[in-house]
Amino acid sequence: MSRITIIITGGDVNDAFVLSVLNAYPQKRIIGVDKGLEVLYRNKVLPDYIVGDFDSIKEEVIRYYRDETDVPIREFNPVKDASDTEIAIRLAITLGCDKMILLGATGNRLDHVWATVQSLEIASSANVEAEILDRHNRIRLFDGGQEIHLKKAEAFGKYFSVFPWNGDVERLTIKGAKYPLENHYLKPCDSLCVSNEIQDEEAVISFAFGKILLMETRDECGEQETVRSAHAL
Repeated sequence: MSRITIIITGGDVNDAFVLSVLNAYPQKRIIGVDKGLEVLYRNKVLPDYIVGDFDSIKEEVIRYYRDETDVPIREFNPVKDASDTEIAIRLAITLGCDKMILLGATGNRLDHVWATVQSLEIASSANVEAEILDRHNRIRLFDGGQEIHLKKAEAFGKYFSVFPWNGDVERLTIKGAKYPLENHYLKPCDSLCVSNEIQDEEAVISFAFGKILLMETRDECGEQETVRSAHAL
C-alpha cells in the first residue's frame, strides 16, 4: 500500500479544498507546518506531526496543540538554515513515504513559493513522488527517460506548461496536445512550452535527458470541480 504524506504549510489555503484532499486519502500521515496548522485547527483535524518556528501562527492555536494534544512537535529557532516546509519534507522522507502532497505552498510571497518549488528536488532525489497542489495549480518534477500521460478526462486543468529544471532538456516530445513538439532541445530561457492544452484523449510528454517541471493549471474552479479533481489525483 502506498504511503502518503500530506504537508499543510503556511501559504494561501482554501478550507474546502484542503478537506477534499485529506478525505481523498483515508490512509495518510499529516504534517502541519507553522501557520498551516490553523486550517487543521479550524476543521478539528489532528495532524500526526507538527514542525515550525511558529513565528506566524496564532498563539492560541499552537498553545492548543502543546497543551491539549499528544502530537509530536518539532520546534526550531526562527534563525535557521532551512525553511519550515523544507524541514517538513525531510521529516516526511525520514519517516518513510512514497508520495507527498504539499498544500498551502502557494500565495502572495513568491520567494516562499519558489523555495518550496525548489524543495521538490529533495523529494525527487529520494525517489519520492511529490507535488504542490492548490485550487488552480498542480506542480510536479520529472526525470528524463519516462513518459508522462495526461488524460483529458482526468485533467487537473485546461492548461499545462513544461519548464526545464536545473539545465537543458534533450529530445522533448509532446504528442496529443494543441501544440505538439518533436525532439526539441529545451533551454532554461525557452518559453515555448508555456500554456499548452490537451487536444486528444491524452497528451504524452517524453524526453531523453534532463528534468522538467510540469505545471497543470486552471483559471477558475467551482466547488464540485475542486472536490472531483482532488479525488482524481
